Amino acid sequence: MKTNSKKSKKQWLVGLIVALLILIGGCTWYLCDYYPADDAAISQFAKEHIYVERDWLPDIEISKQEIADGCIAYVPTEISAGFIFYPGGKVEHSAYEPLMMACARRGILSVVVEVPFRLAVFDINAADGIQAFYPEVKKWYIGGHSLGGSMAASYLANHVDAYDGLVLLASYSTADLTQSNLEILSLYGDQDGVLNLEKYQEYLPNINTDSKALTETIIEGGNHAFFGMYGKQSGDGESTIGNADQINTTADEIAKFIFE
Repeated sequence: MKTNSKKSKKQWLVGLIVALLILIGGCTWYLCDYYPADDAAISQFAKEHIYVERDWLPDIEISKQEIADGCIAYVPTEISAGFIFYPGGKVEHSAYEPLMMACARRGILSVVVEVPFRLAVFDINAADGIQAFYPEVKKWYIGGHSLGGSMAASYLANHVDAYDGLVLLASYSTADLTQSNLEILSLYGDQDGVLNLEKYQEYLPNINTDSKALTETIIEGGNHAFFGMYGKQSGDGESTIGNADQINTTADEIAKFIFE
């Protein structure tokens, strides 16, 4: 009987070790499977699309800075506001450099944060300390894409006094911001195949839906992935306006939201 008991315990222990190895392997695969930035497309955007023709755009240059913890900042020569951006889930943060460039071109100091395993849920406080690098900026906004937008909203819920507004790209706030009196911009494309619109509508009451506080815009022809430059995303719809055009349109809407 003792032999059978020992054998049973050994089999149980082996089974547990195998299960743990499978779990660890699965988690490792999930965390390492992500959307890398399309460096070629980003380089082309920087050369051909960053200085798009807009009559209202200021005549300013921008520069790139790498600050603490892998954050990438695009700084205009004339700064009118600051914008901290959380990347979408499982997307390399540098994929959003074109959007940061485009916003900076419009006078907005723009910073995309780097988060562990490319999931902002592992570092909701990624925005901590960034404002201190630019004390001259008095007006700050925070936001993000998809999961990044939700995490930025959760961060904002505990730092309301430090920001003037929230920008949600194909995203929604699971945190209650109705008492904040913040200005909120919500953007998504009508070809988005990833954003759960039922969840979007479910959580809409979490933000101040007063018409003066919320600006909700649907980008005609836009999809989910083209807020960044990381290629096609699984389950997404086909954009009919192109990646660079969606990014510039988004930057236009963000600038209008901040400055008008």
